[in-house]
Amino acid sequence: MYLFDLDGTLIDSNGIWANVDRTFLARRGLPYTQEYRDGMAHMIFPLAAQFTREYGNLSESCEDIMAEWMALAEDSYAHVALKPFAREALDKLKADGERLAVFTSAVPEHCDTALAVHGLSPYFERVVYAHELGINKSDPEAFRRAAELLGVAPEDCILVDDSVRSCRAAREAGLTVIGIFDAVFADVERDMPDACDRFIHSLEDLL
Repeated sequence: MYLFDLDGTLIDSNGIWANVDRTFLARRGLPYTQEYRDGMAHMIFPLAAQFTREYGNLSESCEDIMAEWMALAEDSYAHVALKPFAREALDKLKADGERLAVFTSAVPEHCDTALAVHGLSPYFERVVYAHELGINKSDPEAFRRAAELLGVAPEDCILVDDSVRSCRAAREAGLTVIGIFDAVFADVERDMPDACDRFIHSLEDLL
């Protein structure tokens, strides 16, 4: 079974969150640093809010932080573009008889919107939300739990993901990992080949 990440893998949405983070921090006189970006990357919302609260020594509650992020993101996921060759790759895998699922750190509301706008839901047997598991995808246990929910062994799963930390965790959990380039994280591209079994620059390579 193929497990596809959403943000930065199937849809070109990582830039949305870079802009949200910059705006959120600027309102509080805080810089947007690489340390913050790397700490936040692909975190589930509640843990990202906790990280941000501690990072900036903020007085707001995690709930208020998440609400502000949602307001800043607005309806971005209704307009986000597919990554190049996403639909063609999914068509080919389906035609080859492969089973497909999504495993994402995205907020369920955002994921559902993007999949609906682009008509992608029929490709996938299920969407597994790290948000609902309560575990970041940097934790190997997240992938074990996702495989269990999908009724497959980890070693029978192939992950396609743009996050170095997710790729490393998935390999530790026993999955085969295809890392994919995303321009927002171009500075860590050099780390990807060691974090995955195969590194590609575009979903076209799956064709």
